[in-house]
Amino acid sequence: MLIEIIFFLLLGIAAGTFTGLVPGIHINLVGAALISGTFSFLLGLNPLYLAIFIVSMSIAHVFLDFIPSIFLGAPEEGTELSVLPGHEMLKKGQGLQAVHLAAKGCLYGIGLFILMIFPLYFISLFVKNLPGRVIALGLIVISLNMIFLEKKKLYALLVFLLTGILGFIVLNMDLKEPLLPLLTGLFGASGLIISIRHKTKIEKQKPEKKIDIKKFRVLLSSAIVSPLSLFLPALSSGQITIVGNQFAKTSREQFLFMLGTVSMAAMCFSFLGLFLISKTRTGSAAAIQSLLGVLSWKVFTLMVFVILISGILSFFILKLLSKKSLSLLEKINYSKMSIITLVIVTIITFFISGFLGLIVLAISAFTGIFCILSGVKRTNMIGCLLLPTIILYLF
Repeated sequence: MLIEIIFFLLLGIAAGTFTGLVPGIHINLVGAALISGTFSFLLGLNPLYLAIFIVSMSIAHVFLDFIPSIFLGAPEEGTELSVLPGHEMLKKGQGLQAVHLAAKGCLYGIGLFILMIFPLYFISLFVKNLPGRVIALGLIVISLNMIFLEKKKLYALLVFLLTGILGFIVLNMDLKEPLLPLLTGLFGASGLIISIRHKTKIEKQKPEKKIDIKKFRVLLSSAIVSPLSLFLPALSSGQITIVGNQFAKTSREQFLFMLGTVSMAAMCFSFLGLFLISKTRTGSAAAIQSLLGVLSWKVFTLMVFVILISGILSFFILKLLSKKSLSLLEKINYSKMSIITLVIVTIITFFISGFLGLIVLAISAFTGIFCILSGVKRTNMIGCLLLPTIILYLF
């Protein structure tokens, strides 16, 4: 049995590396295919092995997903905000540091998850579901605070509302994987188009050097806000990071570290949520529930070890592949790479979300361009997720 566990753990890491590196190929698609019987040759396997595969794939995906989101500007839900500070660091020759900061955050996120298992076990006994209107009120306060911190407050409000309305419309459309064209357009394609238009050149990347980011404040803030993913299913890790940033007031480097921490903690907490409150918060957790039902202590403990081992191995895989990816990026004209990336995400969007997805991608891209040219922080575009969440909990 041990050999099989190790085999499926390593196979999951390989799969998560692939899904993380290829924009648009999400782990939810693989998980759904597994439980739907698409891979018929797997039907006779012990469901526990498939669950181990899904867990290790999910952990590896969170790590590796930062490479395309930072180097290429092709984000998925959870890493959309890494495009902002990460791309800025890439342009200044600090791309490797940006990816590795997020990766270190992911490692700390696993540690945070392990430390918080027992505290959250007791908290879950009393707080399983917060009142929706309390959540909405909290998100409104956070959103207003984010807007009022801007110098151009009216533009910030306009960007928040414009992207929020767009997000609300798209998320209520009959569209497969609506977040793919929405987030890719707002946070990825918009920046790529501007880079192509201005013929942006990437500075020669500097060797990685240690960056002191004063982790304690960031980790404390992450510990406070990351459990929101366990009790508030509508919040993404990007949204939770925005909440945490309101407390920590992070620098660019700290923000990337926090995003990695919260993204990984949120994924791990989704498995904890399945165990504690029998709720699924991610597609991966939903797939495991379909395979195993209610988790026992023994199975959950095994999953914790799988998360830890997968995280350590994925960290070193990311360090290796990020250096190779950056070396390749330096040899290619960045404008041409931007065009190639734009074509690839367009093709993927068409195959996954269809012709309607292409329309959403185009509208989102032009909306993102307007937001960038407005001169306010691009984090205000998180309104595309915050406003629909506020509406959901209010009504």
